Amino acid sequence: MPDNITFMTIPVDWRVPGAYIEVDHPKAVRGLPQMAHRMLILGQRLAAGTVAAGVLTKVTRWQDGVNYFGRGSMLAQQIAAALKVNPYTECYALALDDNGAGNAAAGTIEFTGSPTESGTLYLYIGGRRLMVGVTAAQTVAQIATNTAAAINADADGAVTAAAALGVVTVTSRHKGIEGNDIDIRLNYYQGEATPKGLVAAITAMTGGTANPDVSAAITAMSTLAAYSILMGWTDAANVTLMENELQARWGGMDMRAGHVFGHKNGSYSALSTYGSARNSAHSTFPGLKSSPTLPWVISAQFGAIVEFSGANDPAVPFRSLRLPDVMAPREADRFTDTERNLLLHDGISTVVFDQSGAASIEQVVTTYQQNSFGIEDVSLLKLNTKWTVDYLRYMFRVAVLRDYPRHKLASDDVLGMIQPGQAIATPKLIRNTLIAAATQAVRAGLMENLEGFIRDLVVVRSDADTCRVNSIMTPDTVNQFDVFAGAVQYVL
Repeated sequence: MPDNITFMTIPVDWRVPGAYIEVDHPKAVRGLPQMAHRMLILGQRLAAGTVAAGVLTKVTRWQDGVNYFGRGSMLAQQIAAALKVNPYTECYALALDDNGAGNAAAGTIEFTGSPTESGTLYLYIGGRRLMVGVTAAQTVAQIATNTAAAINADADGAVTAAAALGVVTVTSRHKGIEGNDIDIRLNYYQGEATPKGLVAAITAMTGGTANPDVSAAITAMSTLAAYSILMGWTDAANVTLMENELQARWGGMDMRAGHVFGHKNGSYSALSTYGSARNSAHSTFPGLKSSPTLPWVISAQFGAIVEFSGANDPAVPFRSLRLPDVMAPREADRFTDTERNLLLHDGISTVVFDQSGAASIEQVVTTYQQNSFGIEDVSLLKLNTKWTVDYLRYMFRVAVLRDYPRHKLASDDVLGMIQPGQAIATPKLIRNTLIAAATQAVRAGLMENLEGFIRDLVVVRSDADTCRVNSIMTPDTVNQFDVFAGAVQYVL
């Protein structure tokens, strides 16, 4: 028979003399719970890496990317960029090998003419600066040979090179579509110039095909609850697979919230088309035209710094977070205010640059734009909104499990008769727990309108299952101060 107080580890009928005291700790922690955050970086490895494809590996420093996945690999570059802005979040990496059916992108630098002065060739590949010495009257074949040598000497770069007859052929280290967006250019910074008499014609990278299949990574990460996934591939097939996986995880039975970050390089028209074709609350893609920086480096750094801010407070706007490795496009290639506004309506997040060229986040949106009926829907448009709701769900769940870990269930009419100390739950007690949690969320600046939440809160015992309580919670999430509009109506 149960006693007047419920014990979990001390038997009711124990007769051996002594003082027995159990420790009941579930309610010891006060305040809002800390939601665990993990980053997962997905990219390609090189054969020199010591960690095989498909093996989840914790990384804590940029050298891990080099040692585990090969120097100059996509994944090593992603890890370095992410940890530069967020070395604090628990971080895992997962590599895939190049697709055997794929092809590596390639481009060329063709030298003609003859330098009439000595100087320096300033070459940028994937945003990495290489300097090649040039002397007067040097042949283009010699310049090409020296340029290829400088490229190959950059072991952390994304490409290799070969020279012949004054032409440098630049080839991506990896097979795949993403290699087509490796930027090649000369003279990025003010004061840099090609030596007089020398002409360098650049043919952009092209011909990269067949990214790895991300389904192998999804299988490998099946047991990991990764909150922010920094993915190096943005082709529609892989993105769709990841979005579908995260949508399934987000449901009420799994509840492993996750979000994937990528980056798209392209013109306004291309980015608008890409964003309009997506519709997921679980993906975010910033877009730029012709940034010198590698696209997978941009996505890794963007996602990592957003993750850091969101873990501290999911409701604080991400605006003005700095991206130190993201190099600005030329002025003519930067999007206007109008273009960025339209891209935000197409599910593309935006990055802006100050007069020095330093990059910072302007706005972070998901690609979710329409509900299942094809009607415009902003309920999950902003990542702040989704992440705030993710946390509130976690908070309410923790509150119930903390207060009622092993409890009996009764109706509210027994409340006046229950002996204090009994492990018993009723709808009214659970309701009080939820209100207490909501009150803490209001104090933390995550919710508003507590009176409305209390008024609309429904907590009832199930008619179909006597061991179940059903609830409807309607938290009013705080919003972000994005726009101030005013009219100056002056008087003469």
